Amino acid sequence: MSTTRTGQQRTALATVVSDKMDKTVVVEIERRTRHPLYGKVLLRSTKLKAHDEDNDCRIGDQVEVTECRPLSKTKHWRVSRIVARAE
Repeated sequence: MSTTRTGQQRTALATVVSDKMDKTVVVEIERRTRHPLYGKVLLRSTKLKAHDEDNDCRIGDQVEVTECRPLSKTKHWRVSRIVARAE
């Protein structure tokens, strides 16, 4: 994950891939990593559920997510801001 630490909270830039749930969005974080033996640059992705209090996010939006306390069984991230809207 391309995360940065600000104090104790981790933040990451992600893309919204699903907004069908109430107050929850599924976001995908893409990172570039190098193969340990062959050195080829690979694109890896991680899907997370993030809390979207106002249901503002739409599919394709670029958002910044911040790690927080567990809000449900699988939701441990919160949408802190919308960086760019989908076209």
